[in-house]
Amino acid sequence: MDGNRSKVLILSGQSMANAALVASLKNISDVTEAPSIDSAIESLRHEHFDAIFSDSADFLPLERALVSQQANLILNTIGEGVCIVDGEARCNWMNKKMQAWPARVHETIRRTCQEAFELFRTQVSPGTPAETAAPLLFNRSKRYALNIEDQQFLEMIASPVIAPDGQLVQVVAVIWDATGTRRLQQKIDAIDKAGSELVRLEGDALSKLNVGQRLKLLEEKIIRYTRDLMHFDHFAIRLLDRKNKKLELVISVGLPPEAQSVELFAEAEGNGISGYVGATGRSYICPDVERDPRYVLGLDQAKSSLTVPLRLHDKVIGIFNIESRHRAAFNEDDRQFAEIFGRYVAIALNILDLMIVERVGTAHKVADDVCAEVAGPLNDIMSDASGLMEDYIGNDDLRCKLQTILGNVQSIRKMLRQVAEGTNTTVLGAGDVKHQCEDPIIKGTHILVADDEPNLRTTISDVLRKYQATVTLAASGCEAIEKIENQTPGNEFDLVISDIKMPDKTGYDVFAAVRRRDHVAPVILMTGFGYDPNHSIVRASQEGLQAVLFKPFKVEQLLVEIRKALQQPVAAAN
Repeated sequence: MDGNRSKVLILSGQSMANAALVASLKNISDVTEAPSIDSAIESLRHEHFDAIFSDSADFLPLERALVSQQANLILNTIGEGVCIVDGEARCNWMNKKMQAWPARVHETIRRTCQEAFELFRTQVSPGTPAETAAPLLFNRSKRYALNIEDQQFLEMIASPVIAPDGQLVQVVAVIWDATGTRRLQQKIDAIDKAGSELVRLEGDALSKLNVGQRLKLLEEKIIRYTRDLMHFDHFAIRLLDRKNKKLELVISVGLPPEAQSVELFAEAEGNGISGYVGATGRSYICPDVERDPRYVLGLDQAKSSLTVPLRLHDKVIGIFNIESRHRAAFNEDDRQFAEIFGRYVAIALNILDLMIVERVGTAHKVADDVCAEVAGPLNDIMSDASGLMEDYIGNDDLRCKLQTILGNVQSIRKMLRQVAEGTNTTVLGAGDVKHQCEDPIIKGTHILVADDEPNLRTTISDVLRKYQATVTLAASGCEAIEKIENQTPGNEFDLVISDIKMPDKTGYDVFAAVRRRDHVAPVILMTGFGYDPNHSIVRASQEGLQAVLFKPFKVEQLLVEIRKALQQPVAAAN
């Protein structure tokens, strides 16, 4: 067969009798003869023709048949279901897509179409002329959301079919499956609701909790919502220390200790996927950990992972890492959900930071207000005392008393400066503990006190010794860790009290050293006005921290927390 020959279809019915024309066409073309319109349409369905010849009387029926056939082809290949339903809820026609749906779906669609039919009919009063009725219904449609037994969700648009006389005769409906979209929206709504709960950290109940308890509550919420909504059972949250770019582990669920102990920094290279996300702010889906050079130790037998940044005001404050024992367990929907949830986590953590800032700001404001109120009177006292000393030269007794007054004024000013700066804070009421005290819980215990402030370290030591405890002091984090690691059998610490901010090590470093020991002692952390730049409280709370004391604190507060710590069992790390 000549590849350049054209293909011609000839409808050779009763009215097509020009044999000479047919013979001529066969000499120059590949001719297919169709004895009827139906056979012609069947040929057109399977082959392409360059020309079609038919009697003029057959042309119009053929054209209509072709249009009808093309319309059927389109309606049966589109992704939506299409049906035509009359006023009696009878389905007069449906395309293949709708035919594939089960009977319960057909029933719901028919009932809804009947409802639409009645709605359209009420829009035209009985007896309305055709020329008036048709414009009233033209281009009218009604949208419906269909719930099929909470298993399938459909969207439907119903439109009226108007007869030439202007009467409503049928409803045509276009239906598509919106189950995936609806479930996606439901999950986003659930995450949004969970996020709202996550950041709602104030209220009558929460107002009674201290900052440490609020941190613990936040961790419990994060863990619960991550498991219940995201269905992630193995994950870690790391917060960024901007001074050294270290990604500090604050929450870890389902990850082995060796994965938790890995040090990671916010660097695009050499610090795993978490380091890359922390440095770039870009989410990262790892479908196969064995083939990804960026992946570092995580979940035992992990196969894939998802890591998203924790963002706050477009700044990355940490990362949220999720791991799975299945390959390619995460898709773009998971990434989207994790990013949304991660923003709520960042906001919640920021609210806790704001609590600390508010505490610092309030303390400083009080101190500033006090300084402003007493500055004038203190200056007057200094001026009067200095003047009297000039007047009473030679009166040594009086001048000695005036000098004492001047010294007291200087001490008051120094104390106010210390309170305003938040450093060298004291234990309030320590001077009232003047004698040996009997306390069966504290008596005979061995307590390590670590703080780089000599005044506070000594004050706590003096109080505890009056309660007949053995006290070991450490002037730095390194010294405290060394003493913890070098404990001897029979002389272990019953309790460790450590400051959070020390020049060399953090309170969490001291806490972690205690937890590494076979003998696990309870730990109380202290901080000046809630200062916690390395998130020691969050991290240690998740692993069983006993309490947090915010300087300045009262002796009774200290004693209450010590008694509780010594009596309560140490919580196991997750």
